[in-house]
Amino acid sequence: MKRILPVLTLLFATARVQAQQEDSLMIRRIADEILVNGKAYDNLRQLTKQIGGRLAGSPQMVKAEQWGLALMQQSGADKAWMQQCMVPHWVRGGKDEMWSTVIVSQKKLSGPDARIENKFYDVVALGNSVGSGPNGVKGEVMLVNSFDELEKRKDEVKGKIVFYNYRFNDKFINTFHAYRDAGQYRGQGPSRASKYGAVGVIIRSLSNATDNSPHTGATRYDSAYAKIPAVAVGLRHADGLAEYLKNNKVYMTIKTNGKFLPDTIGHNIIGELKGTEFPDEIITVGGHLDSWDNCEGAHDDGAGCVQTIEILRALKAIGYQPKHTIRFVLFANEENGLRGGNKYAEEAKANNEKHLLAMESDAGGFTPRAIGFSGTEQQYAKVAAWKTLLAPYGCTEIANGGGGADIGPLNRALKTPTASLNPDPQRYFDIHHARTDVFEAVNKRELELGAINMAAFIYLVDKYGL
Repeated sequence: MKRILPVLTLLFATARVQAQQEDSLMIRRIADEILVNGKAYDNLRQLTKQIGGRLAGSPQMVKAEQWGLALMQQSGADKAWMQQCMVPHWVRGGKDEMWSTVIVSQKKLSGPDARIENKFYDVVALGNSVGSGPNGVKGEVMLVNSFDELEKRKDEVKGKIVFYNYRFNDKFINTFHAYRDAGQYRGQGPSRASKYGAVGVIIRSLSNATDNSPHTGATRYDSAYAKIPAVAVGLRHADGLAEYLKNNKVYMTIKTNGKFLPDTIGHNIIGELKGTEFPDEIITVGGHLDSWDNCEGAHDDGAGCVQTIEILRALKAIGYQPKHTIRFVLFANEENGLRGGNKYAEEAKANNEKHLLAMESDAGGFTPRAIGFSGTEQQYAKVAAWKTLLAPYGCTEIANGGGGADIGPLNRALKTPTASLNPDPQRYFDIHHARTDVFEAVNKRELELGAINMAAFIYLVDKYGL
């Protein structure tokens, strides 16, 4: 028996080495296919330049859905379909404007030297916000740097336009942490100011960029308080306004046109490769097809969509036959409702589906750094061992914790483990929800490397399970 144990240990070790070599060769085949014959970059060009911004309910949403379904079919899906869901239909309705009025005179407020100067600010209305009416809303600007300050000065708020000048925290190395920290001002800020009688809200754009492009994104009104217009202002103008308010009063006019139309029909776009051994066990990978209307949505989340379809195309191109069914999903309405993710989870639960994993790319098409994973301790230990297989392609870490907004409902409904592609985060919020999120901001190689790492992770889950 003493002689047998070392022999068995050697056999197991040899088998592990052989398996790693096989996996390394397979991942190399996937990588070569994507790097040499990849279509993701060209597909992204079509999505952004021929269709553009794809806000839920818009004509561009319909065009994007048709584009996605056709591309799933062209890329080799065994089956492709549209999963219907009702989506909100918010429209911007016109140009968003904000200006301050300053009376300038060398004498008194009359005579030939008296004049009124209007300073215009670069702003964009927050998604889901109400319009101001044709005359705009007017009021003195009240600067606050935090919700705590708002509460302390709540008696001063009535009739004012509250300016939340809450900055991205530069101490956070991962900019997503800064975004989550500052995001409460976009989401809750309008209603918290309305509670005390504010007539409008300005927020400092959720970004650490050096330009002046304003960044939109959804706000959420509390039904207990009046809905008031809300805009985000570019960072340079935010700094200038804050500086001026130190020693001066500013009277501002905000003019926006946003409104909701009745809910309309949207769709998740789904392609599928049927499993050969376990067809009833499903691995989901995806991104969200919608974007805000003020940009092309190239990084958010056109990149995730074309990476998803590229995985399908590459696996089919190399003749890979998965053990489990793999679904490739372009989710509807992530930006201002999450209706697509909720519908996907709802139907999965109603159909008693078994989902092994759900993976999402929704952090931009930048250089891949890690795969995030959320599951049990045992599952995490298993996937963490795959790090050396992914490292040559950029993901040098398997982070403990990963997922995405669209696959969150599936996790909550079925306890499905979730994963995410985690690209380098430093540039993402320079362009997130801003007019600068365009095709030209995406690097072809970085986009392709992201698809490779996702495909490799999906392959390993398919082969070994969790």
